[in-house]
Amino acid sequence: MILKKKYTLKIYFLIAIISLISAELFSQQNDKRFTVVIDAGHGGKDPGNRGNNYYEKKIALKIALTTGEILKKKSDINVIYTRKKDVFIGLIKRAEIANKADADLFVSIHCDAHNSNAFGAGSFVLGLHANQRNFEIAKKENNVIFYEENYQQKYDGFDPNNPESVISLTLMQETYLDQSIKAADAIQKSFKNNLKRKDRSVKQAGFIVLKYTYMPSVLVEAGFLTNKKEGAYLNSSKGQKEISNAVADGIINYFSSLKLSLNKNDSYQAINLNNDNEEIYFRIQLAASSRSLEPRDYNFKGLSPIFKEKEGDLYRYYFGKVKSYSEAKKMKRKAIRFGYRSAFIVSFSGDKKVKLSSVIDWNFKRIQQNIH
Repeated sequence: MILKKKYTLKIYFLIAIISLISAELFSQQNDKRFTVVIDAGHGGKDPGNRGNNYYEKKIALKIALTTGEILKKKSDINVIYTRKKDVFIGLIKRAEIANKADADLFVSIHCDAHNSNAFGAGSFVLGLHANQRNFEIAKKENNVIFYEENYQQKYDGFDPNNPESVISLTLMQETYLDQSIKAADAIQKSFKNNLKRKDRSVKQAGFIVLKYTYMPSVLVEAGFLTNKKEGAYLNSSKGQKEISNAVADGIINYFSSLKLSLNKNDSYQAINLNNDNEEIYFRIQLAASSRSLEPRDYNFKGLSPIFKEKEGDLYRYYFGKVKSYSEAKKMKRKAIRFGYRSAFIVSFSGDKKVKLSSVIDWNFKRIQQNIH
């Protein structure tokens, strides 16, 4: 009787564990809505560029708010703004808003300026300047820090006028670079295909506002206020609505591509888990990228140990290796605290990746066999 009661309790305990793991699995596959932070550049005491006497800060705000309203019509997209009115917000604060929101994408809206008659829309991701023009664009946007008190301390001595200062900016966004480029490319295609705007392509430059975000991030230059015709277009209700639609469409297309490829690149081995000696363990996937990074803690915000595995055209980067699922959940929470909000648990058998659900079923059957 006591033995039977013991087995019954064991089964109840097992069912409870499986329920918790199943809930975790469901949450990994059906997480929160896709959160986009829309950042209207400049604001308050920072007017932005004044090409043809327009105010970049006002135009950026109108485009940002309209873009957000379009995105809000999608039930699976959540929109957060860094500002909704004409106020000054520091660059680090903008990134903090996105990080606190656990955003999936950060899009900063701006208008460009040049001493020529340049025109067209361009999108930027964080990176080293490919040429002097990209450096000048970044310098213009980065000069915003001079409006902030104690900017030298806040930005660790960063000098917008020194190209070498940008090298230190690029490391943190390295793991999100591929996705940032994909998002920027989707927005650029929307400008080109929907509005027939001149495509100034996706470029890399050292924008401070993109450094501190823990998610794919894009800075959009919607056009040139210094171009008489384009400046008037950007300042018009028609132009702002069309640009907002194009940006929103690009974001939606990027989000759709993520949903389509969610499981496309995951290859799981069909493993026969009948051997009690089979080594089952868990790792936390932090990122997947076509770029090869050294699996060192300084490349992954201090997390260690890091494992790199090539799978098809992608390198997958994993954190930790534990046999306990509860320990794996702790590691996942740690990865999220370090900024890897999309981190998830992956199970392995030997050197082969296996579905987490298969591991659960295998453990359930093994315990049942032990009971009987």
